[in-house]
Amino acid sequence: MKQPSLIYLTGFSGSGKSTIGPLLANSLGYDFVDLDQQIEHLAGKTINRIFTEEGEAHFRDLELMVLQNYSGKSELVVSLGGGLLQNDRCFSLIISTGTLVYLHSNPLVLAKRLSHKSDRPLMKGEDGQRLSRDAIEQKILNMLEQREPRYKTAQITVETDTKRIGTTVEELTRKIERYIRRCEKKQLERNTKQRKQ
Repeated sequence: MKQPSLIYLTGFSGSGKSTIGPLLANSLGYDFVDLDQQIEHLAGKTINRIFTEEGEAHFRDLELMVLQNYSGKSELVVSLGGGLLQNDRCFSLIISTGTLVYLHSNPLVLAKRLSHKSDRPLMKGEDGQRLSRDAIEQKILNMLEQREPRYKTAQITVETDTKRIGTTVEELTRKIERYIRRCEKKQLERNTKQRKQ
């Protein structure tokens, strides 16, 4: 059953999911889970190592298994990996169980934010060497072209480019609370209609 208070945060790497997620959960009075951290804990190794040693297919299986642990919960904010929505099984589970929130950032802003992080696979080419800023921007644009259609299925979207983190959290809190009230009202109307039949 769909739980509007099960919040799935999505967005490209560098959009602010790990920073905004715990603050949003606190603002809503919900719990918070970072799915990538849970996967690393379960596997006993970093996501980079999982990909390198066991392959993407194994990682996607772990991703689904960990996601399923949270799919029946409510009053929970789950920070998703940037590419998780490309996993068809995960995408279907998310759409059917909770509220998808997209943290949108401009590709140039993402490239600037990510250029300071050396631990991200996105920053490296196939040869393992660090990419130039232009190459990072191009890589982000290419990946966004693939991911945007699923990001855009989110019930709520917030821009994270220029706003302060606190302002973004306040905006998200208002939008989520409003969305949950609308969902509850629709459910109440459906229940009332069914009783009258």
